[in-house]
Amino acid sequence: MAQDMRTILQESKVDRAAVDRYAAGAQKIVGEHRVSARQADLLSASRDYWPVNSIWMREGVFPALPQLVVWPESTAEVSELLALANREKIPVTPYGEGSGALGGVIPLKGGITIDLKRMNKIRALDEKNLLVTVESGLNGALYEEKLNRAGYTGGHFPQSLRCSTVGGWLSCRAAGQFSTRYGKIEDMAVCLEAVLPDGTVFSGRSVPRTATGPRADHLLLGSEGTLGIITSATLRIWPLPEKRHLATYTFERLEEGLEAIRLFMRAGTRPAVVRLYDGQETGNHFPELGDKRCALILLIEGNTRIVDAEAQVIEDCVRLKGAESAGAEYVEHWLEKRFDVSVASILFQKGAVLDTIEVTTNWHNAHSTYLAMQEALLGVEGTMLASGHYSHVYPEGAALYVTAVGFPGEDKIGYYKKLWQAAMPACHQKGAAFSHHHGVGLHRGLWMADEHGPGLDVLKKIKTALDPQGIMNPGKLGLEEVRTWRK
Repeated sequence: MAQDMRTILQESKVDRAAVDRYAAGAQKIVGEHRVSARQADLLSASRDYWPVNSIWMREGVFPALPQLVVWPESTAEVSELLALANREKIPVTPYGEGSGALGGVIPLKGGITIDLKRMNKIRALDEKNLLVTVESGLNGALYEEKLNRAGYTGGHFPQSLRCSTVGGWLSCRAAGQFSTRYGKIEDMAVCLEAVLPDGTVFSGRSVPRTATGPRADHLLLGSEGTLGIITSATLRIWPLPEKRHLATYTFERLEEGLEAIRLFMRAGTRPAVVRLYDGQETGNHFPELGDKRCALILLIEGNTRIVDAEAQVIEDCVRLKGAESAGAEYVEHWLEKRFDVSVASILFQKGAVLDTIEVTTNWHNAHSTYLAMQEALLGVEGTMLASGHYSHVYPEGAALYVTAVGFPGEDKIGYYKKLWQAAMPACHQKGAAFSHHHGVGLHRGLWMADEHGPGLDVLKKIKTALDPQGIMNPGKLGLEEVRTWRK
């Protein structure tokens, strides 16, 4: 039985009688075949891609388990399921495909996991207004494929594209690899449909912009299931691009590459892909270029004349900063490999602990944040490598990824905590924000008081107002203390 399996973070469970009552009620709502307490279903809905989960799985333990999994197929069913949970005061964890990297789907207090993957339809394609209305459980790759067949792109390509859902993107304010042209998911979201903990269904209006007070539906963006469940969204789409331009440049120093990017973003260009690697990552990704210079790969797409103009402006800016051209083949190589995460699995099997910590910086602190975080991570005993790259760039700054790899021996969890205990203060001291698009989940909640200051109390008040029973995804976003996971 799943209940007998060893769990590490389980803070509590719901009384068996209450779970049985809920199961009986849920079966009336969705049918017996879409309610399960089978061990395989509970296990599959209990974890995500948080590296700590990989460590525990290899040790044969699990973070925490739900007591029931339910698969709704409509907003009406979600409404009834949440209303029932609210009456019974049973915790609810929304689940998409579990591609998060911070423990956001771990059911700390047991209860019910509502798995949304059966809500996977495109409800409407509005070609005149370039909008699509899509249910939140649709797989990301299938979403893009459906749009491509109609001649459009959603413009959203996270590395988790093949194992994530539209609702997951919205819930953690995700970014795709083409975000400099198309924006993050919150830039694409025109309106959301959502269900509150008491079963109330509401949605925003599908219009370009509004000035009718705060947008209640947009409050769910980035809420990670703590305020309710997003059931569908109307998103912006674009015609498939006429042309692509690929280019690679190298710089002697990372600072020169950053300054070149700042200049061409200031000039008004919006390439789809902008990725600047430090020497270590240049050598890892593009061995032919070596590790003595820093590689910048660019992909520009869209209208032919606009692409040509942007390519020329970018060429002028990077040349001002001493760039050398390296051709298009390195971008083609990146396109082929961009969804491949197999290296991480291999390293875990060999006893390594690794994580990529993404933060967001302005231009004035982009390089100093990289140096500070790299130094802090290398200062943790057992760390073998701390490298970085920048992506998702804007006129005001960029996202910075710092990857650390270490071989700590037996205490892998302790080492993992030390990595973050070193990296987060270094980030904070330089004025960077703690996340660009991976969100908060369970783990990053430990630093949300530092990130938000008094703003965290505002978020807690909103949580209490919308979820007075505290049933929605307990322990996430730093909204409450977690006894079983601390710094």
